[in-house]
Amino acid sequence: MTARPARLPANAVIREVGLRDGLQSIATILDTAHKREWICAAHAAGQREIEVGSFVPARLLPQLADTAELVDFAKTLPGLFVSVLVPNLRGGESAIGAGADLMIVPLSASHAHSLANLRKTPDEVVAEVARIRAARDAAGSKTLIEGGVGTAFGCTLQGQVAKSEVLRLMQALLDAGADRVSLADTVGYADPAMVRDLFEDALRIAGERFWCGHFHDTRGLGLANVYAALEVGVHRFDACLAGIGGCPHAPGASGNVSTEDLAYMLGSMGIATGVDIDALLALRERVAGWLCGETLHGSLWQAGLPKTFARAGALSN
Repeated sequence: MTARPARLPANAVIREVGLRDGLQSIATILDTAHKREWICAAHAAGQREIEVGSFVPARLLPQLADTAELVDFAKTLPGLFVSVLVPNLRGGESAIGAGADLMIVPLSASHAHSLANLRKTPDEVVAEVARIRAARDAAGSKTLIEGGVGTAFGCTLQGQVAKSEVLRLMQALLDAGADRVSLADTVGYADPAMVRDLFEDALRIAGERFWCGHFHDTRGLGLANVYAALEVGVHRFDACLAGIGGCPHAPGASGNVSTEDLAYMLGSMGIATGVDIDALLALRERVAGWLCGETLHGSLWQAGLPKTFARAGALSN
């Protein structure tokens, strides 16, 4: 492990999204008991932000039908920040009712993907965020709203997505009442130079309200893109255990950044995450058994930790 470069943050947060983004992309329907085990083990390994599911109709995504139960369970674990994805006002009302700490409203900067994924234009999604904000405030809820701008670097359906459109929509989400915004490379088109360019401008607009970077490793650049985001000041990233994940409406969008590979990279660079990587690898082995037959990803589980890796480097002080 080398000394951390001064331009990089001392700490970073890995938000586990495997229970939502990961499970929605595979055929296996993991039972609730195993999902609870996953949440418990991830918490025991030091993860403190977990996206446990999505409030969408069970007929569309039966893999996520138990989201309300999982929110209720996850909220019993000390210090765990529990998030869910919601596609519309009805989902937002469910998240408020369940007491989630944060709800993520996905907005695609690609008009083609937005219509395929949510059957709304991007600006209609912005209007939906305003309605969700009004409902949240009327309920006196403390649930935060994160507007997640996806296909920020291009789209398999539409092709090019203008940077100006991404930034316009991000600002529109903030104006509509989102507490936080994030950017996602939904289809794995980004490279580090593209990430640095877009994220620098995004941070100028959103400042501390810029919350998270979400990268796919579809073309092997996921961790490189994380590093580029770190260099410009982003310190929270989504990741999926075993690198599962993808969008059903974005052909070829396979493989989120692997949680265990990301935790290793950050720890090796001296960036504290609070994550016990040995415990995380043990959890990965259990999850792999539950998802037998599914395609899993990642490198650390195959190669193992190098003898030079100082495990304490991954933990918070």
